[in-house]
Amino acid sequence: MEDDNEPEQSSWAHLPDVCLRHVFHWLDDRDRSRAALVCKKWSCAMYSGSLWRCRTITFYGQPSRARTLEFQSALWYTKKFGKYLKHLEVKLSNPYNTPFIKKFQVTMKGLLSHLGKCNSHLVSLSIKYLELDCLIWKNVVRAQFIKNLATFLKRMSKQLDYLNLKGARITLEEGCELLNSLSSLTNRSFISEINIEDFFSLHLSVYSSALFHQTMSKFHRLTILTFNYNCISDELLDILREHSSHSLCTLNIKCHIHDPHGQVVSGMSWANLAKRAPKLNVNFFFERVMKHDHLARILLVEIPVRSISLRSCYFSDPDWTMRPTLTNLLPAYWHGLQKLTLELNNDHELLDNELLQLILSCKRLLFLKVWAFLSVSFMERLLQNRAERKCILTTIKVRIYTAQDDSTEEERLLADIYRKFKYLIDSELNYFVITYPMV
Repeated sequence: MEDDNEPEQSSWAHLPDVCLRHVFHWLDDRDRSRAALVCKKWSCAMYSGSLWRCRTITFYGQPSRARTLEFQSALWYTKKFGKYLKHLEVKLSNPYNTPFIKKFQVTMKGLLSHLGKCNSHLVSLSIKYLELDCLIWKNVVRAQFIKNLATFLKRMSKQLDYLNLKGARITLEEGCELLNSLSSLTNRSFISEINIEDFFSLHLSVYSSALFHQTMSKFHRLTILTFNYNCISDELLDILREHSSHSLCTLNIKCHIHDPHGQVVSGMSWANLAKRAPKLNVNFFFERVMKHDHLARILLVEIPVRSISLRSCYFSDPDWTMRPTLTNLLPAYWHGLQKLTLELNNDHELLDNELLQLILSCKRLLFLKVWAFLSVSFMERLLQNRAERKCILTTIKVRIYTAQDDSTEEERLLADIYRKFKYLIDSELNYFVITYPMV
């Protein structure tokens, strides 16, 4: 016989552990700690390792009270549950003076030291945009931070699989010291993904450094490498071919106007690497490197290019012309190019026909993003060819620059074009097209 006096329990009390952990997964630190006070079962859920595998800690330069509490909470929980941590991301938001940087260095020293002692599961570390070449980084503080980070990387080298130090802006010697830390225990590293884009200070000819080549020869299982073109040389390509060709899938290469990019790299070196690494795809990101003769030294036909991004960043150069690049260089990748991004200030040059012909020649092109001076009729021609299956684009994002203040007529024409191809756009395309006055 049931006891009618026994209080009825909520259905939440019978929630399976796996479901309860899933609920806790979507709560922030504050709500998790409150929920843990409900009962013993919920308190146990709070200590589930799966909840603490990924953490982001943001150091705010000028934090509000709410952000200060958020930072303190993130830091405290990262230390408390550090033994479960697998993925750690550290962010610097608006660092503004030397005392802040000193505090960051001291806090990171304590955090890295703690994790180095208690954690044996960390596989991913990201600390982006340190900008160690800024004046707010005093020499002593900078040297201490690099030493602490190198010590931590050495401790984690056997398990770390992903490292992102994008935007560190470090000297060649210091950069190689950090990278060498990943292999200091075994004289070789099996990390699979490294992002060292803008890792070295501006203007460094890293490609000519024997120290850099020696450092990169320690990596034996790279699958994804993101870096700058000022690191590329025949020697580096040979090193990648010898040590990582069995695993290498992606090279993401940034070429910036302020980085040296005049080195001569042999097409044969690229061909040899591509032959030994059949899964390799190369993605190029150019910023203000737009002149044909500069691009021709870099975009060699032997490179298995999958993606190209060319950005002039609103800078206009009357001596620069885009037409030879569209008609002579890019068509060489007709068989492999899948993604094309063009952000051009081409107000002196009409490119509608050349761009459309390039798109139609690239048989695997899926993604197109164009910010440029184009005629509205270009969009109608492009969509007509897509409707006739002459190209296989699935994403079209276009910003049509105009030199006029009033773009009402262009917007009306774009609306007519959308209505004409509405079924195609709604059913098959990720489509976004606008006009944008450039006056």
